Amino acid sequence: MTSFSWADVCARRLARHGLAAPLAGTPADVAAAVGGTHAQVLSAAELSIGLRLDGVTRAEVRHALWTERSLVKTFGPRGTVHLLRTCDLPMWTGALAAVPHSSPMPAAVRMTEGQADQVIEAIEHAVTSLPDAELTVDELSDAVVAACGSWAGDPVMEAFRGKWPRWRQVLPLAGMRGAVCFGRNRGRRTTYTSPRRWLPDLAPAAGALPDVLRHHLHAFGPSTPERFANWLAAPPAWARQVFEDSGSDLARVEVEGEVAWVSKGDTGVPDDPPRGLRLLPYFDTYAYAVGNDRHRLYPGVAAERAAGNFQVLLVDGVVGGLWHPRRSGRRIRITVEPFGTLTKARRAELDAQVDRVGTILEGSPELTIGEVAVGGHA
Repeated sequence: MTSFSWADVCARRLARHGLAAPLAGTPADVAAAVGGTHAQVLSAAELSIGLRLDGVTRAEVRHALWTERSLVKTFGPRGTVHLLRTCDLPMWTGALAAVPHSSPMPAAVRMTEGQADQVIEAIEHAVTSLPDAELTVDELSDAVVAACGSWAGDPVMEAFRGKWPRWRQVLPLAGMRGAVCFGRNRGRRTTYTSPRRWLPDLAPAAGALPDVLRHHLHAFGPSTPERFANWLAAPPAWARQVFEDSGSDLARVEVEGEVAWVSKGDTGVPDDPPRGLRLLPYFDTYAYAVGNDRHRLYPGVAAERAAGNFQVLLVDGVVGGLWHPRRSGRRIRITVEPFGTLTKARRAELDAQVDRVGTILEGSPELTIGEVAVGGHA
């Protein structure tokens, strides 16, 4: 059985995530390589993709999303907002629809399976009724309630301010099934539209789970069924069955005494050890989708100081600090809090990263070394 050290794992992941050296290809290719780019904060997704390509700015990521449409903003793994490569939508929607779904809502709020299907059908009809429909959540709510009945609009879901209507609990599920995706913002308001504007012949692919597992293992392997379950917000027993069903395509390996899996034949390790300093934005997939690898990825003080959704300073493949940008016009004030002393060489790397962040975000960066006082992102 092939054995990996944690340094081997970091070196593999850094290379495959475009964090050891830039990836070749397009913004869409980056999203595919890392198993989807988390886009709850779209500016963070733009930075996440830009950091993995040579010379790309946020404008090119936006062009890929809204003009070229090689990227689509939708609900991906865990039902969270992602940028996915458009041509991969059949795979993603087919696989995510196969993940067992259980509502975390209290019984009084929860919908039946039949009600959920009815709402998803109403969402899909609303965003496809006009060729270029881009509906705010209030407009979409009106359409769903008109189609399903007043029960769908009951304000029963606890929200940031007040309560949301009942139907909204299945909005992520509708996205994972390919019924809806995000459109351009209307001012500051989010809009929803049909993914068939990106891919007219979209149909969820049957038997897509092995393909999604391969994507996971490429970006995060060696991995385990428990980490795969965490990545998809799926039941661990179900994930173990997916691994078992894919047994002939997998290879069992060891990571510092722990049994894990990679795709068959994919046991290579880069010649160079994990090196480099990177500024990762909120929810960056390298640092975010870690499951029970967290104790290794967040060593020492990072385990406590970076607990939550922070923008992290990555040093040789592990979290070694925090950072935070504050924008005013073109000026971007970047505060970096290393958890250790920066050597002269490390400071030069940091200066280069700050310049790169400024280029991607199309601004003029100013670096301050000091405490990051802001909390984690919700």
